[in-house]
Amino acid sequence: MSETATGRGSDGGGQFPLDAVLAVFQDRTDLARPLTANDVMDRLGCSRRTAHNKLNALVDQGALATRKVGARGRVWWIPLPDERSADRAPDAPGTSGAATPDRDPAVEAEIAAADIPGTGDTLRQRREALRATYDYLSENPDATETEFLTEVFPEHPAGFKTADKWWAVIKPALTELPNVDVAEDREHVWHYLGG
Repeated sequence: MSETATGRGSDGGGQFPLDAVLAVFQDRTDLARPLTANDVMDRLGCSRRTAHNKLNALVDQGALATRKVGARGRVWWIPLPDERSADRAPDAPGTSGAATPDRDPAVEAEIAAADIPGTGDTLRQRREALRATYDYLSENPDATETEFLTEVFPEHPAGFKTADKWWAVIKPALTELPNVDVAEDREHVWHYLGG
């Protein structure tokens, strides 16, 4: 068994498959206890950013649910099936099957209304990339432009071949979202002002 498979190796740039992260939740005695990113980091031996990226990808797939706890904390868990949803029509609100993080409805409305080029699946991917960028900023309240390009773009390229082209679309939309501020200094540090 390789070192990374046993969780003792280094993160190697996020080489952990989503199944390995999900196994951290499934292979425990207390399945009801939510886990933190630190729990995943400790178990897999990966970086905080890798843990967050993989956890958020699992949330997007509906395999995990998440919520913010305290000022800067967040926990993840495997959601229980909602038996009530079987009685609803497939297009009824709340029946998409995917667990979504607790987000301000104003943020979701702004993301849905953001002026982003594209149509159909491309536009959906670009809105997901904007959402992932916003989520990254809310979890890392003083993020730099470089961090967005190295931490968010690889998981959410949204049809762009280069990070620079991706950022040219995401940056103006991000500046319009609630609780976002960018310092006009040399490093262009972005600040999340929300709670």
